[in-house]
Amino acid sequence: MNPFVKEVEPLADYKLRLFFTNGEAKVFDVSPYLDKGIFSELKDKSYFKQVQVVAGAVEWPNEQDFSNDTLFLLSDPV
Repeated sequence: MNPFVKEVEPLADYKLRLFFTNGEAKVFDVSPYLDKGIFSELKDKSYFKQVQVVAGAVEWPNEQDFSNDTLFLLSDPV
């Protein structure tokens, strides 16, 4: 089982700096998803910055989300 996200920080260029419960920090690039369905709303930078940790994953107010597994496996180490 992959670790959970304990903290998220939105960065420039639609990236997220993630801090996991195992002590690792990684960066996840959201930009490949911005033209896919519900994720297109994330193109609004002020909305993108509203990301928060919910139940070990990340989520935006209108329920766009990425699971901890996706984030851990597809992120780049810092």
